[in-house]
Amino acid sequence: MLWFKAKQYGYGWYPATWQGWLVLVIYLGIILWSAFTSFDTNTKEVTPAQVWRFIAIDGVATILLIVIAWKTGEPAKWRWGKK
Repeated sequence: MLWFKAKQYGYGWYPATWQGWLVLVIYLGIILWSAFTSFDTNTKEVTPAQVWRFIAIDGVATILLIVIAWKTGEPAKWRWGKK
């Protein structure tokens, strides 16, 4: 069973089963968690280290989401709608 279906227009996937939705919810949770933990709320100054930490965590999470969608979804290709 495919967790992710290919989009009808463009390139990419969308969740098609509960497993796909679970992966997406976990991904969004990681993004929110990294936003709240990467930056110090006690000061108003944002350091480059905090920004790079946020980018690194979100980058790894995004790559993992793409790999999971690629492995458990329909083949990726550019689509122009129904044939």
